[in-house]
Amino acid sequence: MNAKMRKFELIVFDWDGTLMDSAATIVHAIQSASRDLGQPVPDDATARHVIGLGLEEALRHVAPNLPTTDYPKMAERYRHHYFTRNHELFLFEGVRELLDELEAQGFTLAVATGKSRAGLDHALDHFGLRPRFRALRTADQCLSKPHPQMLFELMEALGTTPERTLMVGDTTHDLQMAQNAGTASVGVSYGAHPEVALRALKPLACVDSVAELRQWFQKTNVRL
Repeated sequence: MNAKMRKFELIVFDWDGTLMDSAATIVHAIQSASRDLGQPVPDDATARHVIGLGLEEALRHVAPNLPTTDYPKMAERYRHHYFTRNHELFLFEGVRELLDELEAQGFTLAVATGKSRAGLDHALDHFGLRPRFRALRTADQCLSKPHPQMLFELMEALGTTPERTLMVGDTTHDLQMAQNAGTASVGVSYGAHPEVALRALKPLACVDSVAELRQWFQKTNVRL
């Protein structure tokens, strides 16, 4: 396909809840870390809402009364519980095929995630996906979503503009980041946040599966 006919050239993916099915593991780790520090245990909805934020910001949301000096300890407990269930994590069905198709068509792919760089590197190497992405930005490299720094840096590094950039994510933090950066977005409702919350931020589309996301790319978004 002729690249000049494409509306977008850079596609930025969130990781957790968009490419990897990790929302339940993150919720468990947040709840267990809260319990370990003697904090009220957030319900599932509250814990899911902070998915996509940087870890420190997420923990401050779910445990606002914790002494500031204890957040590093809570983060350590979160990581402990997360990695004890690391073997349960897997890519959503169809993710590899989607990335293969987009790369074959000449799109530039990147990741913007609330994970740490070490956590993202571990996941990319585990699934063998590092070669798929031209650039990566994480919450310990940039300001946390929904601040647009991740997208601004990716666009600068990869030589493109907001009009030619698309953000794909499963949380309102992803879609708000896209709005703040002036880029278009697509919401995926199979991750952390409910469809109604995603649609309220007016993405180009809101899809229910990776298969539907692939169909959307094939039919609607690649031409002006």
